[in-house]
Amino acid sequence: MLRILHDTKYDFIRLWKITTIVTLLFTVPGLILIAVAGYKYSIEFTGGTLVQVSFHKPPDVADLRSTLDAAGVKGAEIATFGSDSEFIIRAQDPRDVAKQTRGAESVAGIINTTLEKKYGAAPGAPAPAVKPFTVVRTETVGPKVGSELRTKPFLAIFLSFFAVLAYLAYRFEWRFGLAAVMATAHDILATIAFIGVMRLEVSLTVVAAVLSMGGYSLNDTIIIFDRVRENLVRMKTASFAEVLNRSINETLPRSILTHGTTLGTLLALTVFGGEVIRPF
Repeated sequence: MLRILHDTKYDFIRLWKITTIVTLLFTVPGLILIAVAGYKYSIEFTGGTLVQVSFHKPPDVADLRSTLDAAGVKGAEIATFGSDSEFIIRAQDPRDVAKQTRGAESVAGIINTTLEKKYGAAPGAPAPAVKPFTVVRTETVGPKVGSELRTKPFLAIFLSFFAVLAYLAYRFEWRFGLAAVMATAHDILATIAFIGVMRLEVSLTVVAAVLSMGGYSLNDTIIIFDRVRENLVRMKTASFAEVLNRSINETLPRSILTHGTTLGTLLALTVFGGEVIRPF
């Protein structure tokens, strides 16, 4: 079996003040920025329509935007998606969302009809050999559904903290449960601050990533705490800092291997997964 970093004696606890300061210098300004500027939410949370369109020849973006404005889809957000011939069109204007809810002609239908008139074959003309554009996918979310999706994931994270605290208090001691909740909260808050600072769009994919990261962090914490509990019995004369250092060093090979495997998987998703999975 491959063994790396066997019997190390790194003093991790000695650096706790430095790492705490570095974490606070990053996390606190990020959270303040979020409180002031808010998040950039996807249509899953705000309600609206998303249409992904692939053109045979790249269109002029300004011309595309003015065409949609003239058709009544005001202020649509248009962004390239992987290449200069593929676009994401987001219609999140409150009037468009309300129109979608009232059961009028769908905003997606208006966009599709408008693009057909602008870039499709002229009436009576023969159909081109290659279709000028293709609608790859369409997503439509009403405001009520978007509001529910915005609150429930964060409620799930909040309630999971209490479940973790209760489990670890029973499985270990109450101080272990409290420390695990604080460690997991640190990871989640740092990630949330990063999302806010980078102005990443918060979608259900991003929420799934945050929940996955929280579960992964918690699993790592429990493994280390289990070793701490064993070493507290075996190292009765050692200080608590020495017990923590020993426990972290003993689980370090496992952490390096599992984290390296996870990093390799994430890099593969980033490079080969495409634009849809990249936020994860």
